[in-house]
Amino acid sequence: MRYLRRALETTLVQAAKHFPAVVLTGPRRAGKTWLLRHAFPTADYFLLEDPSVVARLRSDPHGFLDGVKTPVILDEVQNVPEIFGFVRARIDQQPRRTGRWLLTGSQEAPLMQKVTESMAGRAAVLQLRPLSTRESPKVNLFRGGYPEVVARPGAARQWFNAYVQTYLERDVRAVTMVKDLATFRRFLALVASRHGQIVNKTDLAAPLGVSVPTIAQWLGVLETTAQILLVPPFYENVGKRLVKSPKVYLADSGLACHLLGIDSPQELARSPFLGTLFEGFMAAEIVKAQINAGRRPELYYFRDEQGLEVDFLVPGRQGAISLVECKATRTPVPSMAVPMQRLAQAMKKKRPRGGAIEMSVVYQPSRAAIPTTALAPGVHAVAWQAFIRTL
Repeated sequence: MRYLRRALETTLVQAAKHFPAVVLTGPRRAGKTWLLRHAFPTADYFLLEDPSVVARLRSDPHGFLDGVKTPVILDEVQNVPEIFGFVRARIDQQPRRTGRWLLTGSQEAPLMQKVTESMAGRAAVLQLRPLSTRESPKVNLFRGGYPEVVARPGAARQWFNAYVQTYLERDVRAVTMVKDLATFRRFLALVASRHGQIVNKTDLAAPLGVSVPTIAQWLGVLETTAQILLVPPFYENVGKRLVKSPKVYLADSGLACHLLGIDSPQELARSPFLGTLFEGFMAAEIVKAQINAGRRPELYYFRDEQGLEVDFLVPGRQGAISLVECKATRTPVPSMAVPMQRLAQAMKKKRPRGGAIEMSVVYQPSRAAIPTTALAPGVHAVAWQAFIRTL
């Protein structure tokens, strides 16, 4: 498979020049190993899902590491978390030698706990998501961004089937003691059917016959393994009673389409899920752009108890904020701008010295129509491709 240069590569190489270790997190099959092996072609490589490698490491960790030639890539280190202590000891023996230990993991929360405990100040931590549209024009709403799907779209259905099964058997079992994987698989499909909705744990628990605390735990598993985006509400006081639960999106639109049984772009165009899938696709692109630029992901939505709702609020520099409405339509109309205008007016009253407020309706452009720009006072209609280029 041809290598696609990842937006994170420059940051990754720079981090390896300044830290003894680099920890690269992200969902399974996002391209972490491919990126590391391309960026560091002479590095030794060990997959810590190989039973023989794991057995050698656990039976004689010092002997295993003595035989390693650095720089070395240790792939999926969450499977042998005790390795962090041994790597830390070796870093401390030669603290000025940088770029020696390149570690990857698919389970961010447990991994980060070990990094915090053992590698604080010794490791740069970066996150890799699936391909963004800025990295490949082949990434789209139906296909998503997993590199192998982008490279071989004809085999997407089989790939996603295998991916879900592998995810359940490896990541889910590793993160939590889920005994009934069939029920968890139904839970994953149920979350897909709630794509773009405000999380209601009771609503998710009832059809599965499990408890609300179990649903909370399982949502944590999906977030820990970077399979979902939980977008929190915007809490700034704008003089309104606000909804306080997050919205949930599948992090990859291609996986979401697969779980919803959408098998072609034509089916997607007719699907009742088109609007929320497009919304989630844009959420993922915003988060990818922030992460690839080395920034902390910051994305919120707004909804009050009177029903005023704006899809996304994206904080910017010097207190600026962008209000974004995502519409799968090819014909944006002025009424789509009204919620943002109302929210912007309330925000300006409560934060008179706040930064600039930008408002955009992001839509799918028509090939034939002349692109719309000014939609309403202070509001621009922006084709989604152009909007992503501005992130």
